[in-house]
Amino acid sequence: MSPSPAFKIEPGSPQAWREAFLDMKPSVVPCPGLTPAGWQAVHAACFDFLDKHADEAGRLGWTTLQLFGVHLFLGVIRSDFCGAMVLNGDLVSAVDENSIRFERTRYYRNTIGKPAGAVPIWAAK
Repeated sequence: MSPSPAFKIEPGSPQAWREAFLDMKPSVVPCPGLTPAGWQAVHAACFDFLDKHADEAGRLGWTTLQLFGVHLFLGVIRSDFCGAMVLNGDLVSAVDENSIRFERTRYYRNTIGKPAGAVPIWAAK
């Protein structure tokens, strides 16, 4: 029996992240809460992250959901379910053990009160 897709992509796997994003088109908004222009910016920022920072993020133990998570049905409307890379289209400037630094903001990995139940953006409905 082969592992389920969710199991395959949950651990910090830069190659799995890259493979999932190759199927995502910048012209097709994947979830509620993103405008076409917003999704194009997020899509571009995700590819930049995957090229420059994904290997380091994986090495530091960042998970798929901490990076690319969204609410299953409400997408980015429920920002408390969102991973670092789907909240805005800003480029990542640095990744460390506890945070990801963007041009104007910072995303902290272990925010108290963050609900469980997110899915990767490529699995949103």
